[in-house]
Amino acid sequence: MKPLIKMKKLSIILLALFITSFAQAQDAKKLLNEVSAKVKSYENIAIDFKYNLHNSKENVKQETRGDVTLQGDKYVLNMLGTTRIFDGKNIYTIVPEDEEVTISAYNPQDDKDITPSKMLTFYEKGYKYKMDIAQNIKGRKIQYVKLIPIDSNAEIKDILLGVDVQTKHIYKLIQTDAQGTQYTLTVNSFKTNLPVSKTLFTFDESKYKNDGYYINRL
Repeated sequence: MKPLIKMKKLSIILLALFITSFAQAQDAKKLLNEVSAKVKSYENIAIDFKYNLHNSKENVKQETRGDVTLQGDKYVLNMLGTTRIFDGKNIYTIVPEDEEVTISAYNPQDDKDITPSKMLTFYEKGYKYKMDIAQNIKGRKIQYVKLIPIDSNAEIKDILLGVDVQTKHIYKLIQTDAQGTQYTLTVNSFKTNLPVSKTLFTFDESKYKNDGYYINRL
């Protein structure tokens, strides 16, 4: 085969790959935009979830359940026997077993992880994405989008985000870090616009002091 013909064939293959990759990225962006718009249309969201941590190299495996209520940036998270409240300014970590509350001021500059506040919208900045596999789970079509951090030094290697195509709700998040540890969050229930107490995201310090809790301020 002549070099010129080889080059033409190679160019056609590369162009086809580029077009396919671009189309996948556009499809992924469209789906994620729909998820983001849906999330932001709700007054509040309550999620019950299962959480798994797995590292085969270190033979570490952990599974637990939790729940979180979100309203804007505010949240109440219950997990591993601990309650964490974020009122928009401070984070309150309540550990009944130790009868201790830790209060820390929120600093957006330090917030690089996928926190409860960002768990449904974190993908809007800092990631490249493309369509991945689709699964049928109990009659629901779950479309996965693969996200790769733009920052090559990020601790996160990649994330697979599973989206229910019909509801546009996030069903599963699988995060793999640079050390190979995999964190999987699976949504068991996703409820919206529930009647919530006005004091749900308010920390009552006097109550915990009266109960004998140690208040630790960072």
